Amino acid sequence: MTILVTGGAGYIGSHMVLALLDAGRKVVVLDNLSTGFRWIVPADVTFVEGDCGDEGLVGDIIRQHDIDAIAHFAGSIVVPDSVSDPLGYYLNNTVKSRALLSAAVANGVTRFIFSSTAAVYGDAAESPISETADLRPLSPYGSSKLMTEIMLRDSALAYPLTYVALRYFNVAGADPQGRSGQSSQRATHLIKVATQAALGQRTHVDVFGTDYPTPDGTCLRDYIHVSDLANAHLAALAHLESGGASTVLNCGYGTGHSVIEVIEAVRRVSGVAFSTTIVPRRAGDPATLVAGVSRIHDLLAWRPALDDLDTIIAHALAWEAALAERQQRSS
Repeated sequence: MTILVTGGAGYIGSHMVLALLDAGRKVVVLDNLSTGFRWIVPADVTFVEGDCGDEGLVGDIIRQHDIDAIAHFAGSIVVPDSVSDPLGYYLNNTVKSRALLSAAVANGVTRFIFSSTAAVYGDAAESPISETADLRPLSPYGSSKLMTEIMLRDSALAYPLTYVALRYFNVAGADPQGRSGQSSQRATHLIKVATQAALGQRTHVDVFGTDYPTPDGTCLRDYIHVSDLANAHLAALAHLESGGASTVLNCGYGTGHSVIEVIEAVRRVSGVAFSTTIVPRRAGDPATLVAGVSRIHDLLAWRPALDDLDTIIAHALAWEAALAERQQRSS
């Protein structure tokens, strides 16, 4: 059985590719390389450069490689960008997902794993947030992902399709073996930005607001190691392959760390006292996002192996240093 990974040359998708290979699975990667990197895909993996919204291309891939499951990671993920370019996000995250789903259904793919987000909850009243919480996204990014969840729900009722939508909280870190990590220079993830500052690649780290209703006034987030997240996808795939029902699951650790706590942890792990600048809040940022994780633990029997902030940071820092060396060699 072969798995098609869309966005497999990107950050989280590339870790899914590694997890699948480590598990002995056959993989095909589809990526348009708009934000991904060809070099991050292992040489022995079949790679197709193209768009997941190209129904004809996706259909050809499914038939040619006997695809029986799709793990869909392709999409745009920067919340502030979605606020300034909502139509671009609805095209890339919703319209193209609809095309991918259409190709899957037309060509007999019966299992689908979707990369969703905690942004579908918006500024939730409860913490930790359960999967049954109200869905009130604050940004077009969150709305674009929620629309795809709705399409999956309705498609699973109408066609022979089962799915798992995994709502990510804050993904961070890098492959412990140094095979992949967050490689985009435009990435806005706090841990990446802070490790870049620790390595002297940035002059400072911006702190977006210190007046949130949290213990230190900065946003609280649930940081999950990207390799733990990839293994959650493997567990979701096993669930579907064993006849499990369609479902939606949070992916996090159930604990929150503030922006200030993360910055102090990066300073501690790196040994570098880089500076910070307090700036206004960003549009679309809720105060607290912490995952309720009982459902994923119960349904998938998934348990994290790298649930430690300093470990996440150490792996991110090592990847950032290796990435800088790679860029220096190629310049």
